[in-house]
Amino acid sequence: MAIREIVTIGHPTLRQKAHKVTKFGPELKKLIDDMFETMRVAPGVGLAAPQVNVSERVIVIDLPADEEEGTPAESYAFVNPEIIKASRDKEEGPEGCLSIPGYQGDVERHTEVVVRGQDAYGKPQRIRARDYLARILQHEIDHLDGILFIDRVSDPSKIHKLPEEEAAHPSLETAEAMA
Repeated sequence: MAIREIVTIGHPTLRQKAHKVTKFGPELKKLIDDMFETMRVAPGVGLAAPQVNVSERVIVIDLPADEEEGTPAESYAFVNPEIIKASRDKEEGPEGCLSIPGYQGDVERHTEVVVRGQDAYGKPQRIRARDYLARILQHEIDHLDGILFIDRVSDPSKIHKLPEEEAAHPSLETAEAMA
């Protein structure tokens, strides 16, 4: 595994629609492993392949444990993910992005989504996600279509720069808001 460079806003790959993955094998598995390692070191909770300058439809997610709810941490890797169903209910919440370091903004997202895609070996997979996981999935899938969270902010005044100490040394809460 290797840590890859995370490209930042202004890099052309972030604004391109990523290519569908058609070849499954060791190279794809290595990309996914590298993406997990890169995301964890950053630290973040989600990462899309375009953020490491690979224009392919691949995302990885580390959902933190929720001690209040008693749910364990979970990791997900999706190849060619697509949202096939979304709730009517939406909720506004803070988001950040490893490709736009030091900034957060309030974004309205569906509270529940159903996503289908493939795993690293091409096997079909499907997930019904709610709340925070639904938000992360929508954020990362947006990356695959060249959309950044700042494009989804309803009011530009809702984008704000994080205090330098949070941007340089993010707390767990800040890291959870970053995807």
